[in-house]
Amino acid sequence: MSIAALLRIAWQALARNVSRSLLTMLGIIIGVGAVIASMAIGAGAQAAVLKQIETLGSNLIVVTPGSITSGGVRLGSGARTTLTVGDAEAIASTVPEVAAVAPQSQTPDQVVAGANNWYTMIVGTTPTWLTAANWTVAQGRFFDQSEVKAAAKVAVLGNTVAQNLFPAGGALGSTLVVRGVPFRVVGVLQSKGQSGFGRDQDDQVVVPVTSFNYRLTGNSWVGNIMISAASANAVQGVIDATERLLRLRHHLAPSQQDDFSIRNIANVQAVRSQIVQTQAVLLAAIAVVSLVVGGIGIMNIMLVSVTERTREIGLRMAVGARGRDILRQFLVEALTLSCLGGLVGIAFGLGVSLAVSLIARWPVLVTHFSVSLGFVSAALVGIVFGFYPARRAASLDPIVALRYE
Repeated sequence: MSIAALLRIAWQALARNVSRSLLTMLGIIIGVGAVIASMAIGAGAQAAVLKQIETLGSNLIVVTPGSITSGGVRLGSGARTTLTVGDAEAIASTVPEVAAVAPQSQTPDQVVAGANNWYTMIVGTTPTWLTAANWTVAQGRFFDQSEVKAAAKVAVLGNTVAQNLFPAGGALGSTLVVRGVPFRVVGVLQSKGQSGFGRDQDDQVVVPVTSFNYRLTGNSWVGNIMISAASANAVQGVIDATERLLRLRHHLAPSQQDDFSIRNIANVQAVRSQIVQTQAVLLAAIAVVSLVVGGIGIMNIMLVSVTERTREIGLRMAVGARGRDILRQFLVEALTLSCLGGLVGIAFGLGVSLAVSLIARWPVLVTHFSVSLGFVSAALVGIVFGFYPARRAASLDPIVALRYE
């Protein structure tokens, strides 16, 4: 019997009871959809992590203040105020294989320029921040070291701030006011867009760290120190040397814990990537369970179909159909059922991925591999779970089958 004839018979058998066929396909639809959606979510998150590493620089090291305990309550990392501009200068001059070191403090605040205002992040740092944070200037210039020493009232705008404060352009040379202090705009940063997880990296105003401390906050410390190692191989050595240096500068005894924390951004992102992979595996496990349930549904319905069509099978054998013809017929029916479910499942998975991206603002990335894997999985489920009913139909005795009521 030709493939075309087998497909025609299979379609007629499935069309006899459309509702039963749709319910049977439901497990396959959910399983394939879950496969595609889980892989899309995992791939999207992986791409987001890689994008963050690229924008931050894979050799970036961040030193943050340590935690403190007050009244028996541990306030968490960053609660101390132990890091200073002097620490950053010491690291830059003492630690080998360092490409750039930049102290950094930040605070959210309202900025005003003429009739426009914008709530943004104010960042205080030094000229080496461009290298450490992997930024470039699109217009104008960045402030220099002499302006840092003089606590000059100059500012460099992120692209988002420039567009909102100066929608008609002309940001360079203009004045914006932060906490009543006027700053002259000397540059606009190159746009980086959103980070992999939705934060607008261009929504910031960068000023000299001395201006930030003396004119805006009154602080004598910095929020963190960014260090760019000269190479990926030098990262661990820089971390070790920085830890030793800071312990000496902060006069910590051997028995005392560090009053700071040192993190390698690449390692942090690797941990985040592992978490994402674990989530993807859990989603994939759910998808496999759904496919197995769908396969059991197909086997159950095909067994019912064999029982209902016993006389038909006997008649086909009586007029010359061989056992392998019956086997192929029922295998094709199971395969048709699973493939149709796979196609609908692909559409369902694409829809779920799009919904997750729009509603949860989570990055998703649908690949050809995930779509192919979903469809092939559905087909394999049809073959595996359809074989037993098909084999049972093929092994029927024609005489017994013809006499079946």
